[in-house]
Amino acid sequence: MRRKEKEMTDRAEIESVIRKSRVCRLGLADEGYPYVVPLCFGYDGNAFYFHSAKAGRKIDMLRKNNRVCFEFDIEQETKPAEKACKWGMAYKSVIGFGEASFVEDTDAKRNALDIIMRQYSADVRQFEYSEAALRGTVIIRIDIQEITGKADA
Repeated sequence: MRRKEKEMTDRAEIESVIRKSRVCRLGLADEGYPYVVPLCFGYDGNAFYFHSAKAGRKIDMLRKNNRVCFEFDIEQETKPAEKACKWGMAYKSVIGFGEASFVEDTDAKRNALDIIMRQYSADVRQFEYSEAALRGTVIIRIDIQEITGKADA
């Protein structure tokens, strides 16, 4: 990171940004242009989980290239100044890289969906999912390879 004074190195602080985030932006690449998609997610401390339909651009791209980039940001606030070039932005962000895989096992799918639900709910119970929903849903797991945070107050 170029601006070391803004780097977050404490894993708890990085995880706090992830836990407070409502959207993960997932960056994908294939032979053409990069593709960034905002997604609902779950996080278990080691990996991110996403749910998806069985077909679509994201799925096609991940089957060709499972290496991804992810980004989260919170607490964005514009910092005005006297001169336009002195304006800034306060924020906290997390960015990283990982490798995607598809979760096939039905019990593992249920667990991943529970992890996603817990990102958006204080409810810690196991949720119920119909067999049809489980068959029709793709679960993507991103194993984190590298992660860093940045804060600008």
